[in-house]
Amino acid sequence: MKYERALLEDWMRDFYYDADFDLGSSGVECITFGDLRKTANISLNELDQIVLKDSDSFGGESLREVIAKRWGDNNPEHVMVTHGSSEATYLILNSLLDAGDEVVVLNPSYHPLVSIPEKIGCDISFWNMDSDSGFSVGIEELRELMTDKTKMLVLNFPHNPTGVTITLKQYHEILSIVSEVDAYLFWDGAFADIVYDTDPLPNPLIYYKKSISTGTFSKSFGMPGLRFGWCTASREVLEKLVPLRDRLTLHLSPLTEFLAEKAILCIDEILKNKRLQAKENLKVLEAWINLHSETITWAKPAGGVAVFIKFKGITDTESLCKDLGERWKTLLVPGKCFGYPEYVRLGFGDNQAKLIGGLKVLEEYIQKIYLTEEEDHTHNSIHE
Repeated sequence: MKYERALLEDWMRDFYYDADFDLGSSGVECITFGDLRKTANISLNELDQIVLKDSDSFGGESLREVIAKRWGDNNPEHVMVTHGSSEATYLILNSLLDAGDEVVVLNPSYHPLVSIPEKIGCDISFWNMDSDSGFSVGIEELRELMTDKTKMLVLNFPHNPTGVTITLKQYHEILSIVSEVDAYLFWDGAFADIVYDTDPLPNPLIYYKKSISTGTFSKSFGMPGLRFGWCTASREVLEKLVPLRDRLTLHLSPLTEFLAEKAILCIDEILKNKRLQAKENLKVLEAWINLHSETITWAKPAGGVAVFIKFKGITDTESLCKDLGERWKTLLVPGKCFGYPEYVRLGFGDNQAKLIGGLKVLEEYIQKIYLTEEEDHTHNSIHE
């Protein structure tokens, strides 16, 4: 199977590493290894004792136990650890789906959730979010899409790139719909731990045995470089992932597993700081957007640290984002990467000083855009 290049990843490769201000990423500010060692009380002696041997295909038992207790259904047999949630996603979709299977996918979505089923040859139907009402979802629309032939429903809440989430009532309605047709439920929970006005949604595996959920250190915990993720599912489902994994990564490094387990044991302390930072940053962003409400529209996010915003009169933001990246060293992600070219994904997870600095650059840039448009309009009016 050969894949086309991923627009989002190409964009990040081109502009992320040289950016002075990151307004495009969808995760919180990264922590250092020193931060992790201090918070998790990791000694050099403990690191010296790690034996660099092969690990279990599903992950070490004690690691799976803490994941199951924190994010699963308390059963470590229902956990597999992976190289980020990206590996989990690849294993799940390729192991459970076949060409011709009917799959329903939330739209817009993070690109692997669509491109992998497409490449497998699945028949994809999209559950489209309503951009005219803040990217809300319609439960009745989902009910109409799901049939007895549906093999899997693919969801992501809180949602990337909009920050939208669903109510607990909607959550249980979705579980009821998917169980009625006996389909798999793939639940991307990358942003599950950062929500603003409600509690995190429960792992659907607790209520529905054909659920498969993924999690990651990359988005809510500031440790993308550790490349650690997991999936929770029934043991029967996890066993289906093993043949493909045996031909890819086999297992994780024991060093990664050690650091991950240590991090999970103090994850509340890490998360407390990240949640506070996200809430304060959201206040800054909301105040800034309110100042520019004549030219910018948005739906305030309910979770995560990214949001879709729209600039008045701009139908394709790619050139705007490219100019910002190349000449202004400020990263924004064009909505084209998610199939919505009139939007941009704006991330607000970085430290507040850099967020404010990036917003100042963006403010100056859009002022130039709209001032130039007004001058052109005035000039044309004079000569009409």
